[in-house]
Amino acid sequence: MQPFEGIRVLDFTHVLAGPFCTYQLGVLGADVIKIEAPHKPDMMRIEGDSPPLEEQGRGSDFISQNGNKRSLCLDLGTSEGLAIARKLTETADVIVENYRCGVIDGYGLGYEAAAEIKPDIVYCSLTGFGHTGPKAAHPAFDPVIQAFSGLMAANGAPEAHPVRVGPALIDYGTGAQAAFAIASALFQRSRTGRGQRIDVAMLDAALMLMSTHVVNSQLTDRTPPPMGNTNPQRAAYSCYETADGLVFLGAFTLKQAQTLWRTLGRADIADELEGRDHAFMFGRAAAHAAILRDIMKTRPAQEWEDLINEAGVPAARVRRVDEALREAQVASRGVLRDNEDVPGNGTRIKAPAAAFGYMHNGPKLHAPAPRLGEHTATILEEIGYGTDRIAALNRDGIIFAS
Repeated sequence: MQPFEGIRVLDFTHVLAGPFCTYQLGVLGADVIKIEAPHKPDMMRIEGDSPPLEEQGRGSDFISQNGNKRSLCLDLGTSEGLAIARKLTETADVIVENYRCGVIDGYGLGYEAAAEIKPDIVYCSLTGFGHTGPKAAHPAFDPVIQAFSGLMAANGAPEAHPVRVGPALIDYGTGAQAAFAIASALFQRSRTGRGQRIDVAMLDAALMLMSTHVVNSQLTDRTPPPMGNTNPQRAAYSCYETADGLVFLGAFTLKQAQTLWRTLGRADIADELEGRDHAFMFGRAAAHAAILRDIMKTRPAQEWEDLINEAGVPAARVRRVDEALREAQVASRGVLRDNEDVPGNGTRIKAPAAAFGYMHNGPKLHAPAPRLGEHTATILEEIGYGTDRIAALNRDGIIFAS
């Protein structure tokens, strides 16, 4: 039995953060019902790098975090559509939404309305800035929060910053925080019998992802300067050019730095560091970096990675994402699971499922992201709607059943 088997999640989310949250519940066994409007489905359905998938309304940016879900296409702006959503709420354990503040309340499906129907409901809202504070009503996307939170200003190099982090780090980080909050609330409910209202903000998640910067900025009254690929205090904890690419050396501690220098054939520098403190190493950083720049150019990056790792010191050749995906280490972990066949070319896409494994009954990706309205009829039948009634609702545009 998976952790969330028997848990039903009503998923009123779109784009990345909210869908990733519910996806994480889904890969652990929850019955996630993704609810979208017929006239305005999740915008990610037509985003990505595969025109054939986009034509199906299942673009690659959509399928990345919508596997294991069932699709119910429903117009909440109609009285009958709202009645269906309220009836589904009776069967739900969790509701997740990421509309702007007040929008879902306007539909009659806010926390108070849901709790009247299901008092022990776990209700999670994800927004850019949260439901309190002067910016509560303001919209946001990942780069906007990167800009507001200080993340962009903390990224880059001294000569080129601020720099946006390319992947949607804040979206996925927010989704992970929300999934953890929901899992915790469900555990709490198992002990107390009480539901929970959860308020998750992308801004708060960004600050959590920068915890050391947040603390250190208070101590210095400024943002720690962006380091780029080098650490001005730790020469052995920096990135260097090699004979054919870049390698990042991860010797952070004095002991690791000594091991690195011995591995590189410079036992004299390792001996120089013996019995010294970090301040001494920091003072020698510029001189050591100059030596490392010359040494690292003498071999290819992969040779350095292999040699230094074998000595017990962290190091990695700088790879592109496509290179990383071809590594045996990635294949051995099971983070990527079969997800989708791309129409027309036979390509099989693997999607990230979970960043952890269980000894038994762990994360599973058993179904690809659904077509819009793919499960509408089945879900309505489960709550007592007959075939004729479903056909009438479909004809009237209140639902869409594909």
